[in-house]
Amino acid sequence: MADMNSLTPRQREIYTFIRSKIQGRGYGPTVREIGINFQIKSPNGVMCHLKALQKKGLIHREPNMSRAIQLLEDSPTGRPIGVKMVGRIAAGQPIEAIEQHDELTFSEWTENGDKFALRVSGDSMIEEHIADGDFVIIKKQEQARDGQIVAVRDDEGEATLKKLYRDKGTNRFRLEPANRTMKPIFRDHVNVLGVLVGVVRKY
Repeated sequence: MADMNSLTPRQREIYTFIRSKIQGRGYGPTVREIGINFQIKSPNGVMCHLKALQKKGLIHREPNMSRAIQLLEDSPTGRPIGVKMVGRIAAGQPIEAIEQHDELTFSEWTENGDKFALRVSGDSMIEEHIADGDFVIIKKQEQARDGQIVAVRDDEGEATLKKLYRDKGTNRFRLEPANRTMKPIFRDHVNVLGVLVGVVRKY
């Protein structure tokens, strides 16, 4: 369990800033945003604080992803992190509602440490029912099959979500949006971060 008392005053301020950004907008600040907010001129200075927070068990950072900071704090109430599962609901013909006593915990997304979440910005995947503001759960892997929805890192370190295809005629990769108003992106090389395994939407 992380010990908040072991933090220096500046580490505590930076941790609070990171936490407020993640809770407020769904993803963490960049190194540059932290530097500007705390008037730390050197990116290495910010990185030293982030490494200290990671070492003390408060955050986890995905390598080579500018915004991929995750909080590792325990549930503040000490209760299981989940939602009570009380039954099924029909989206077609009505079905009998029978109360169950299960719990939906999302543990399959959190236990192995091989998944991460990104917040969707834009409507390029809207025809796959992935909307602006949704959270996508990505399983970390470097390979993907044609047609799978993947998170790919671009040259600036930002992630984009698209369907991946290999163009056999040109040996290039095609990143296909699920929005007929948008054109595909072609790349000679792609850096696959992982494959989509879930979508979470807040209303």
